[in-house]
Amino acid sequence: MTEDEARAWIAAHFDVSRETLEKLDTLVRCVVEESTHQNLIAASTVPAIWARHIVDSAQLLLYARGPWLDLGSGAGFPGLVVAALTDETVTVVESRRKRIDFLNQTAERMGVGDRVSVIGQRVELVESQPFSIISARAFAPLDKLLDLAFRFSRPETIWVLPKGKSAKAELDQVRQTWQGAFRIEPSVTDPEAGVIVATDVKPRKIKPGKAR
Repeated sequence: MTEDEARAWIAAHFDVSRETLEKLDTLVRCVVEESTHQNLIAASTVPAIWARHIVDSAQLLLYARGPWLDLGSGAGFPGLVVAALTDETVTVVESRRKRIDFLNQTAERMGVGDRVSVIGQRVELVESQPFSIISARAFAPLDKLLDLAFRFSRPETIWVLPKGKSAKAELDQVRQTWQGAFRIEPSVTDPEAGVIVATDVKPRKIKPGKAR
């Protein structure tokens, strides 16, 4: 997917006003500028930032809408993209100080600061509360992610987890300890990658004497 194709994909799938495009352009500028000071995204992906990061994040909105929790948001993918393309409230969790500052400043520059809450803590320390949507991109292996984030979910919570080429392998690995309505959707940015989409996620009951 070229950068022009990525912009066209966004326009074709969302009600994109000039203001919305300006928000996304602002996010791109902020990430590129800040990447000279800290390692927000791989340098090799900067020339393809719309395809590799904007569309890769935006595609999650094909499967879920609602108050959103994004874990390990880093450069704002997908959290700030969701905030740009919707009117939803978005909570992003990030523990690294420079990235916390970047997320706060960028949300304000994009004009979405009133709907974006940045929690500057490790996920383990964040107060439990339920969310309609949970996302995490390049944050943790699926088994660890489910362990960390389960307390933020309800049965109806939609999990949208881009997992690249490891999606099937990671999902197969957790099926013995976790249950739910899991499926893998193909990524629009990489035919070999997948997005795990799930609801009704919960740990399986383990027989006494059998450790998880």
